[in-house]
Amino acid sequence: MSSRLPLLGVLRLGRPSDIWFKPALSVVAAVAPPNLTLLALGRLDLAMYTMAGSLCALYAHNRPYATRARVLAWVVLGMLAGLGAALVAASLTRDAVVLVTVGAVLAAVQKVLCDATRIGPPGNVVLTFISSAALFAPQSLGQIPGHLALAAAAGAWAWLVGMAPGLLRPHGPERRATAAALDAAAAHAETADRDAAQAHTAVRAARQALRSAGSPSEARRALERLVVQAEVALAAPADADPALLRAWARQVRGNRPVPDVDDLPGIDTERTAHPESWRHRLRPLAPLAVRTALGCALAGYASLALGVGRPYWALVTAASLYQANLTLTWGRGVQRVVGNLLGVLLFAALVPLAHTGAAALVLCCLALSFGAEALIGRNYWLGSVCVTPMALLITEFAGFQEPGLLITERVVDTLVGALVGLVAAVAVPHRSRVARGGRTGPRTLAATGRSREPHPDQRTGTTTEGVRP
Repeated sequence: MSSRLPLLGVLRLGRPSDIWFKPALSVVAAVAPPNLTLLALGRLDLAMYTMAGSLCALYAHNRPYATRARVLAWVVLGMLAGLGAALVAASLTRDAVVLVTVGAVLAAVQKVLCDATRIGPPGNVVLTFISSAALFAPQSLGQIPGHLALAAAAGAWAWLVGMAPGLLRPHGPERRATAAALDAAAAHAETADRDAAQAHTAVRAARQALRSAGSPSEARRALERLVVQAEVALAAPADADPALLRAWARQVRGNRPVPDVDDLPGIDTERTAHPESWRHRLRPLAPLAVRTALGCALAGYASLALGVGRPYWALVTAASLYQANLTLTWGRGVQRVVGNLLGVLLFAALVPLAHTGAAALVLCCLALSFGAEALIGRNYWLGSVCVTPMALLITEFAGFQEPGLLITERVVDTLVGALVGLVAAVAVPHRSRVARGGRTGPRTLAATGRSREPHPDQRTGTTTEGVRP
C-alpha cells in the first residue's frame, strides 16, 4: 500500500514550464472583458455563461497554430453542446436526482471524447464543471438561446485570445518543442546511463508538433533537421556534443533564424505519420466511461443524501480523479483534497475583500485565475489552492452568500467526491491498462503530480493543464 499509493510523493513540487505565464495571461485576457462588461451593465448574474466560453482559452497552448485553430473551435463547440444539454435538462426538471444523473452521463461522455481525441489538458474537467454547474442554475426554455449566445460570444473571444500570439511568433509552439527535444538530448548525452524515456518523449513531441504545423515551410524543414540531430544524439550519446545541442536550443527558442544544419545522409526528415483514428481509440474506453458515470453519479447522490445544496461539486471532484490507472487516480485524489482544503482557507481570507463590492469580486476572480494557471504546472494541488476560492467566488456573482455555508459544503463535497470516486475506480478498473498500473511506483506518481496530464504527444515540459474548478 505504502509503495503503490504514497502520500508525500504526489505533493512534491516540480519546475514551472517555460511558458507558464502564457496560459495565465490568456485566461485573464479571455475572462476580463466579458466580466467587466457585465459588471458595467449590472448583470454579473450572467457571468456563469460568459465564463463557460472564456475558459475555453485554457486549451491547446502547445499546439501549432494551424492545429490550435481547429482544436479551440472544437472545444468551444463541445462546451456549447454540454452547456446546452445541461440548460435544457435544468429547464425541464428540478429533481436533483435526475439532474445528478444527467450530469454523470455528460461527464462520462466528455471524459471519453477528450481521451479519445487527445484534446490535451485541461481535458474534460473544465467542460464537466461548466455543464454540471449549469444543471443547478434556475432556467427556462426561453432563456436558453440568450444564455448560449453569451457563451458562444465569449468562446469566440477566447478563440481569438488563443490565436493572437501567432501574429508575433507563428512558429512558436514548434520552436519550443524542438528546443525541448534538443535540451533533453543534451541532458541524456551528458549522463548516458540515465533512463532516456524523457528524452525520447520530448523528441516524439517535437515530431508531432512539426507534423501538425500545417503546410511545409523553410523554417519547419530547418526544425525537422534539428530534431533529427536530437534523435542521432539519443542513438549515439557518446558522439554527441551537448554544448552544441544546447546552443541550438537557445537559438530556436527566440525569434532568431533557425540554425541551418545539413541533412544527415540516409535519414529522411519528412516522416510519414500514420495517426490512429480517434474512433478506434473509443473502443477500449468503455470501462472508463462506466467508471466515470458511476463515480460521478454516486458522488452526487451521496452529496444529496448529506443535504449539500451543490452536489455538482462532488460530481466534478469525482470526474477530476480518473487517470490511466488506480495508482495515478489515487495520486490525483490526494492532490485534489489537499488543494481544495487549503483553497477554502484562502477563500475565507479573501471573503472580506471580495464582499466590499462587485468590482472587488471580479478582480479577486481574475487574480485567482492567473494564480491557478501560473502555479498548476508545479503540481495539481498547488494550482487547486487558487482554483477552489475562484470557483467559490464565481457562485457569488448572482449575490453574496454566507461564507461559512459555502466552505462547509465545498469541504464535504470534496471529501465525498474523492472517496466515492476512488471506490468507483476500484470497482471498475481500466482492464486494458491494469497490468501497467500495478507496476507504477512512487517515482511515476510523483512525476505525474508535476506533469499535469500532458497530451500524449506534447510532453515537452511546457504543457498546461489549465484551471481545474
